Amino acid sequence: MRFYKTPQILKKWFSGFTWDIAQADKVIYLTFDDGPIPEVTEFVLATLATFAAKGTFFCVGDNIRKHPGVFKQILAAGHSLGNHTFNHLKGWSTPTSQYLENVALCRQVMLENGVDLPPKPLFRPPYGRITTRQFKVLQPDYQIIMWDMLTNDYDKSLDQEVCLRKAIQYSQSGSIVVFHDSLKAEKNLRYVLPRYLAHFTALGYRFEGL
Repeated sequence: MRFYKTPQILKKWFSGFTWDIAQADKVIYLTFDDGPIPEVTEFVLATLATFAAKGTFFCVGDNIRKHPGVFKQILAAGHSLGNHTFNHLKGWSTPTSQYLENVALCRQVMLENGVDLPPKPLFRPPYGRITTRQFKVLQPDYQIIMWDMLTNDYDKSLDQEVCLRKAIQYSQSGSIVVFHDSLKAEKNLRYVLPRYLAHFTALGYRFEGL
């Protein structure tokens, strides 16, 4: 079973996370996980530019290390950035000390590549999986971002039209929406993202970074 919309009860139980942003205006917050990846991230950047849209890229540190040029394109385009650990770790199955070291390593590689981090940078746990202990240690220093709407674009068995329809159906003003600038998601991403942006732009929405 695929889950697209985060239930309100889950947001209430885990209120220390940021799931969405209360917004009276027509604003959607697009986020992109797991890059930077050559061609895929560059496609996202070009598509966002076509619609004068901004987004937030939750980057894997090792991908920044491998593809610094693509990472710097994100910076140059003025998008927001977030930490997604160095090795895309699952918090539930990773010792806290190792997890924290991995987050710190991602932070370091971001700094080495010219990122001017705010006092409380953005962090998204890969897979949304983070233990209570990991959360308690990270929360004072990071704004921990989850999501209101998950496109499931990484699911290769998901029909492109269904992916688009669900993304539109479950997005609303203030939604934090997850796409993936990854090889696994590329097929759905290339189909859905421009059509999604066109749909909501026609309705008067704008897209901002976190």
